[in-house]
Amino acid sequence: MQDLIIKIYEKLYKLYGPQGWWPIKNHHGTNPTKTGATRGYHPENYDIPKQRNDIFEVILGTILTQNTTWLQANNALTHLNQLNVIEPEKLLDLDDTTIKAAIRCAGFLNQKSIYLREITEFFIKLKGRIPTRKELLKVKGVGNETADSILLYAYKQPEFVVDAYTRRIFSHLKIVDERINYMKLKHFFESNLPSDVPVYQEYHALIVEHAKRYYSRKPYEDTILNEFSIK
Repeated sequence: MQDLIIKIYEKLYKLYGPQGWWPIKNHHGTNPTKTGATRGYHPENYDIPKQRNDIFEVILGTILTQNTTWLQANNALTHLNQLNVIEPEKLLDLDDTTIKAAIRCAGFLNQKSIYLREITEFFIKLKGRIPTRKELLKVKGVGNETADSILLYAYKQPEFVVDAYTRRIFSHLKIVDERINYMKLKHFFESNLPSDVPVYQEYHALIVEHAKRYYSRKPYEDTILNEFSIK
């Protein structure tokens, strides 16, 4: 099974190339696949984010992208950036009405405005320390996928991120059961891949890119990965 999971990764990487996730507003790189938001990507540069506010921006993005597209989450980040509040102390100084107006495009503005304040207060209390997964999961609005996204992309910790696309692709290929839960699917990938941050980042991003093209609606017609299907 390990060989199969690695071969799928290699196939996707050869097809789409390095994805350069997570995009950062003040980084001028472009999206190699030109789908969705097109700026801020940094292919093969795994040192980003470095600066405190860039780390904070990634964390905000993981909240804003919940239950919406990255394009809409990115638009919300653009509005916050225009307000000059992608800095934790400044964000907390905003009133709720202003925050909600800025993030309206990302949907669920009442919930997400609360979540943004909660994660911002948590971030400040860390004082630069890398949080544990257990600590993150105690923050209101942070579930498994968000916690792993924060650890992998903001703090460069080897936590594999799985999402609905991951389950959709790998259950379609009959590699996992379509009812597999988050933690079992996460463990499945981590046990079949080297514990490597760049690989984890690229694999997750490549799964999303591939799924946007072939798994948006049923019946799925995956002409790329069908060779890996377990009959």
